[in-house]
Amino acid sequence: MQAYRLLTEEDTSAFCHKVTAALAQGWALYGSPAYAHDPATGKMRCAQAVVKDVEGDYAPDLKLGEL
Repeated sequence: MQAYRLLTEEDTSAFCHKVTAALAQGWALYGSPAYAHDPATGKMRCAQAVVKDVEGDYAPDLKLGEL
């Protein structure tokens, strides 16, 4: 099965660390990053999709961050 996650964070080094941690855990980048203004906070936010091949079947209670 291929698992999918969308990582998001404010545009700070925390976002880069979040993506780097996912890559270190075997996730792979999927598509291009996105960058958008959050009008509620007035800050820019980043997003990056990642995928990972894992054993087993999909289940709605799957903890993606633990794969």
